[in-house]
Amino acid sequence: METEYYKRIIDDEIDFRLKTFGAVLITGPKWSGKTTTAEQRAKSIIRFQDPDKIKGYIETAKVKPSLLLNGAYPRLIDEWQIIPSVWDAVRLSVDTEKNKGMYILTGSNSTDGKDNMHTGIGRISRIKMYPMSLYESKDSNGKVSLSEIFNDEKYNFDGVHSELSVEELIFITCRGGLPEAVIARDDDSKLYISKDYINSICISDINTVDGVDRNVLLVRNLLRSYARNVSTIVKKTKLKADLENEFPTLSMPTLDSYLGALAKLYVIDNVEAWNTNIRSKTSVSSLPKRIFTDPSFAVASLGLKPQDFLLDLNTFGFLFENLCIRDLKIYSNHMNGEVGYYRDRTGLEADIVLTIDNNNYALIECKLGSDGIEEGAKHLLKIETLIKEKKIKVPTFKMILTGGNIAYTRKDGVHVVPISCLGP
Repeated sequence: METEYYKRIIDDEIDFRLKTFGAVLITGPKWSGKTTTAEQRAKSIIRFQDPDKIKGYIETAKVKPSLLLNGAYPRLIDEWQIIPSVWDAVRLSVDTEKNKGMYILTGSNSTDGKDNMHTGIGRISRIKMYPMSLYESKDSNGKVSLSEIFNDEKYNFDGVHSELSVEELIFITCRGGLPEAVIARDDDSKLYISKDYINSICISDINTVDGVDRNVLLVRNLLRSYARNVSTIVKKTKLKADLENEFPTLSMPTLDSYLGALAKLYVIDNVEAWNTNIRSKTSVSSLPKRIFTDPSFAVASLGLKPQDFLLDLNTFGFLFENLCIRDLKIYSNHMNGEVGYYRDRTGLEADIVLTIDNNNYALIECKLGSDGIEEGAKHLLKIETLIKEKKIKVPTFKMILTGGNIAYTRKDGVHVVPISCLGP
């Protein structure tokens, strides 16, 4: 029986880029749906992960890489980084034939490009794919449009409602957005997919990403430390200290190597500080906020289950923020959205600063329950006051994302939106 294809927000962006460029590279974590999405528009496919054919592909690439490109356009080259020389073959083919939409490349890890003669700029357009957002997995009704909030100051969504309970939200966050988890038939299977994903990262992928042999136990402990600090701003020295009992000789360069490998595999996806001059540089944080590409990766790294959070909503609040960041990155992609954060030493913060391509931006707080809404609104309004004093461009809107059920706009202008109502 053919599996239903869940439409992805990135679909339209891929189609646009295929009309504009000779080739498109889709990157992102493995199992996020890159190949399935690419298959919807490919006319021919070559899979470099095919164990029956890979030796032949490698030998062909040594002699004439362009032979691997033979096929109807768009031709999908799945996991292209396994044979890096195909990159330059694609670039040359695009240059020579001067057609659009010739190739779709997918890759589950980033490369340093050392094996490529050309960057592909102007020929190969890059786009990053995340696991499914709540809207894509049909867990958000999407009745509050992020684009509309940015583009229409009179946009009214008061009273938009979601039936998603906190218990359901916890389960969905632990399940995550990997398509196989979303479509799995039973709850145990849904929760197991991310566990298997993390296990694969630790045992295999962490070594194959750049050919460096790494310690499996160290990878697991590092991911666990990262998960304990998810959605917080901690120095690498803190992560290192978490590991020193079991790995007393761990050096900072080694830690950097492991973190770099996890980033190349798109497991971690840190959020950088918002770069503005509200306060002096000495009082504003410049450290990254520690985030996973999908909140389920943090849950799996900790070995926890949904029921573990039912009596510990404070801990779940950090995972909720990770969930919100993931979805905002997906929803704002077509607007060239960039997610940052603001925090200074006085404790004033905005969990998220979302900037789009026309330099408009929003200040956003993530508050799981209603008891945090008032505090969150005060923070956002105070930051806006500082912005006005510095004569910096004011935010287009201020918003609090919640785990609640009703969307509305407060009298002070701060939007309150359940994450289960938000969409692109």
